[in-house]
Amino acid sequence: MSDTSDKRKNKINHRDKVVMILSLFLLFSISTIFSQTVKVACVGNSVTFGMGIKNPDERYPAQLQVMLGDEYEVGNFGHSGATLLKNGYRPYWDLPEFKESLDFKADIVIIHLGLNDTDPRAWPKYRDEFVRDYINLIDTFKSVNHAAEVKISRLTPIFTGHSRFESSTREWYWQVQDAIEVIAKISDVELLDLHAPLHKRPDLFPDNLHPTGDGAKIIAETVYGAITGDYGGLKPSSIFTSGMVLQRNKPIKFWGTANANETVEIDFNNHKKSAAVNSSGNWEIEFPSLQAGGPYNVTFSSEGEAITMNDILIGDIWLCSGQSNMEFRLNQAYTASEDIKDADLPEVRLFNMQPVAYTNNVAWDKETLEKINRLQYFTETEWKRTTPETAKDFSAVAYHFGKKVYQETGVPIGLILNAVGGSPAESWIDRYTLEHHPRLVGMFRNWKNNDYINPWCRERANKNSELSYNPLQRHPYQPSYLYEAGIQDITKLNITGVIWYQGESNEQNVELHEVIFPTLVESWRNAWNNDLPFYYVQLSSMAVGRETWGHFRDSQRRLMYEIPNSGMAVSSDLGDSTDVHPREKKQIGERLARWALYNTYGATDIIPSGPLFHDFFVENEIAYLSFEYAEGLKTSDGKPPRSFEIAEFPGMFYPATAEIEGGVVKVSSAKVKTPRYVRYGWSSYSDGNLVNIEGLPASTFSTQY
Repeated sequence: MSDTSDKRKNKINHRDKVVMILSLFLLFSISTIFSQTVKVACVGNSVTFGMGIKNPDERYPAQLQVMLGDEYEVGNFGHSGATLLKNGYRPYWDLPEFKESLDFKADIVIIHLGLNDTDPRAWPKYRDEFVRDYINLIDTFKSVNHAAEVKISRLTPIFTGHSRFESSTREWYWQVQDAIEVIAKISDVELLDLHAPLHKRPDLFPDNLHPTGDGAKIIAETVYGAITGDYGGLKPSSIFTSGMVLQRNKPIKFWGTANANETVEIDFNNHKKSAAVNSSGNWEIEFPSLQAGGPYNVTFSSEGEAITMNDILIGDIWLCSGQSNMEFRLNQAYTASEDIKDADLPEVRLFNMQPVAYTNNVAWDKETLEKINRLQYFTETEWKRTTPETAKDFSAVAYHFGKKVYQETGVPIGLILNAVGGSPAESWIDRYTLEHHPRLVGMFRNWKNNDYINPWCRERANKNSELSYNPLQRHPYQPSYLYEAGIQDITKLNITGVIWYQGESNEQNVELHEVIFPTLVESWRNAWNNDLPFYYVQLSSMAVGRETWGHFRDSQRRLMYEIPNSGMAVSSDLGDSTDVHPREKKQIGERLARWALYNTYGATDIIPSGPLFHDFFVENEIAYLSFEYAEGLKTSDGKPPRSFEIAEFPGMFYPATAEIEGGVVKVSSAKVKTPRYVRYGWSSYSDGNLVNIEGLPASTFSTQY
């Protein structure tokens, strides 16, 4: 028995040893398989190589390596000047980096080529070969590793300061971008967007083409997200908070970010909808339109995370923008004590976007300057009910506009305030539009020293930025800056329309503003894909140093007839002779509301404006003028009409005698026997007194234009 037992024990021990050895081998094999590094090949031109970045560790592939960690091996196969085109002047195919990248046998290939193909030596001659050559390149990488995952990139930006930008690069660059999108569809490969996050960061491109180390970091972060899918978890857009208003009678769209390939679910109005997060970490979910009402709750959820927002109303959203007279707070207004006390409007909601620093005559500190470069100019905020506490620091004009519209319609109102003191109109226009405008593209060129920009704006920007060591330091007054920092991220939100109070920082060049302002309206309407109502305030009156204001006010009046679906509120009767910020703001907000009620809400019983010049004729040395909205034409003080001038020749105006006869104003002067031109309210500080039955003032006008 003992011998048999010993033999059995020996057999068992031997079997255990075999099992143990096999297990260890299997574990070692599995460990070896899973411990293999994933190879990432960064294929491209000088941007990939890192031209201009002195520290190799700051080049994008090197920063990507740090982000990904030891489980990945990242190779930099960029070559300066490389073209994608085989017939280009420096084909990537003929360079040593191409062979090295194939020998690397990457598991993931990131391609960023095409910038140099915008060269006159390449694109004009060989553009028809670009798609085929790019697809060939993708297929070549897959042939050396059939499991390779190839991702191609939209091009990093080329900015207006590039020597060929206006002559050729601008157009060819976008033709290449379009071709790359086609290639992604044909080859069924992921398209990375290296353009969007960098196009609004010109401060990171010292030569208008190559990013700095910080710019390379943004590229690395974009590629890291595409490889790992890690975008920091569920984050609805910052415009969504408890207490918000969502636009009625239009599809209700929610959007935000989450980790790639997860599913985001939204529970809203007792309906649930979900969407997959795309490879860029973005998601978007749309619900059917609703009529005005509420309150509602909404819950966003994804992978164990849940975010709930409550007290949501469905109503009308108005964007309130411009410069300091729109920014002007309710507690500064002439009627502040009464207004604040009565500011209890639970169905009027306020989203107050305040800057991290006001553009006062001070030098900003380093931290502020860096925030501004990162487009972090507006502090985080949330929707608030209108109460005395929330209203006092909100725009006086916007508050009175929203209050009037709400009282007349009963519809919940959301007011988004995004206004910056001193800001010129061009800072609110998107970069692509300005880059492609034949008259305005030059605004970017050395903007702090060119004469497109108001001298006061340039001086203030230089003062605010004087402690910056970055020669490309950005500022809110820079063309396109405020669009990129404050408008761009909310353009997916359906809104009813815009109210606008701005012009003081563009008054130095009336003719240029006549190009800029319609371009701004077009820019925003294109961004929202909607013919948004656009109601704006005509400049007020001021006596000191405002010699252009008569011309500017008349130009604003004429622009109203050029811009469809617009209206202008006159404010010249409320001006302050010594202050560019008149305190009478209630009337301005209510005059804007009249345009909205009449034109947007269809309240045809409302007179939207004071008298607006319509036509005139001359008979027996007297000019007879007719007006729109002239019901009950009269003067505000019962005295004869003032501020009329008359001329036979342009520029030779004389004070005129005027009288009202029915709905017509008769104007004459003993010094002008053959009248040909009439103007009204032309001085910078107007004392015009012509009004209609509602007491609304007539606009400055000239028949000369």
